[in-house]
Amino acid sequence: MPDYQEISIDDYRQRFADSGEDYMLVDVRMDDEFEDGHLPGAINIPLPEIQSRLDEIPTDKPIVMVCRTGNRSDVSSMILSKAGYAEVYNLLGGTKDWAERGFPIEE
Repeated sequence: MPDYQEISIDDYRQRFADSGEDYMLVDVRMDDEFEDGHLPGAINIPLPEIQSRLDEIPTDKPIVMVCRTGNRSDVSSMILSKAGYAEVYNLLGGTKDWAERGFPIEE
């Protein structure tokens, strides 16, 4: 059983995006995918770079991981959890479902 949680788009919006809570949203898609459009406020750390860039991800706030569909963010959530991050969430459905539901995308 993973030491991170899965979070639906609706729960993410209520808990984080619309609440003003201090958190970090990490998009683990490749640079070109990120530049084509991403969730508002996301930073880009591609999955192959996560392990070497952990110092860019704070340990004292919730971390929400996102990718296109939820697979790469699931792997990255596991990496953070194993590295000792206490509050990690994998955003189910990813940017694909987010965009299909008509929520804002930044370019």
